[in-house]
Amino acid sequence: MEETEARCRVLSIQSHVVCGYVGNKAASFPLQVLGFEVDPVNSVQFSNHTGYAHWKGQMLNSDQLHELYEGLKLNNVNHYDYILTGYTRDASFLATVVDIVQELKQQNSDLVYVCDPVMGDKWNGEGSMYVPKDLLPVYRDKIVPVADIITPNQFEAELLTGRKIHTEKEALEVMDMLHAMGPETVVITSSDLQGSLGSDFLIALGSQRKTRADGTKVTQRIRMESPKVDADFVGTGDLFAAMLLAWTHKHPNNLKVACEKTVSAMQHVLQRTIKCAKAHAGKGNKPSPAQLELRMVQSKKDIENPEIIIKATEL
Repeated sequence: MEETEARCRVLSIQSHVVCGYVGNKAASFPLQVLGFEVDPVNSVQFSNHTGYAHWKGQMLNSDQLHELYEGLKLNNVNHYDYILTGYTRDASFLATVVDIVQELKQQNSDLVYVCDPVMGDKWNGEGSMYVPKDLLPVYRDKIVPVADIITPNQFEAELLTGRKIHTEKEALEVMDMLHAMGPETVVITSSDLQGSLGSDFLIALGSQRKTRADGTKVTQRIRMESPKVDADFVGTGDLFAAMLLAWTHKHPNNLKVACEKTVSAMQHVLQRTIKCAKAHAGKGNKPSPAQLELRMVQSKKDIENPEIIIKATEL
């Protein structure tokens, strides 16, 4: 391990569950396995994710987030290479995140902010938000402009730009609009676009806009098609954003390779999870939320060194 690699530090502000894998629980392990120091701030602490019949726990408010950050600052340990954020329900909490990002970027101009702008999704073609509506303007006007890498799904990309996506061409235009708002890397993690492999495959699109030394811009665009897995997984977006952070760090000028490794590792984890879940549920039974928890630890080797099973196409 090179010393620079070994000390690559990530501040990850996400939810925490005692049992299972979402938020920081889904992000920390893969990042650590891939050689990153992870400092997790737990925006909530719940017994388990909210897809279960019951959950209990506490939420961190914006003042408490500020207080934790002040503690890091007083000890002069608030030095980071990356910030990672995911699901948040509170607009004032998000505003404090913006303050922290801006302060850390002033300290380190090379700091990369990876943001999964979690706001909602589409079910049967209909989009709906599962966070309060007042989060949209904060993401659009405050968060996205300071982000470097964003991982919206199709619905979230549409919300952020105010444009609907019906074709790949429109998706590329939306990604260009998102680049213009700030981030140099945009990955639309899932869409309802039809690909060459048919409706059993999920299309993801990526776009990376780099500025050359002479000031000219060059854009790399890719498409990926992954087999759909018929199950309601939780924590997949958190795992995706964490692995994309890791692989774009290791392949800074090759979005194609970074996405192939990320999406291939995702597939390995999901296939292992569904196989185990079905075995535990028994023939003909629908797996429970507990049985569908991501098989993270069992997938350590796949996370560390994923066999490329999903190839990206350059557009």
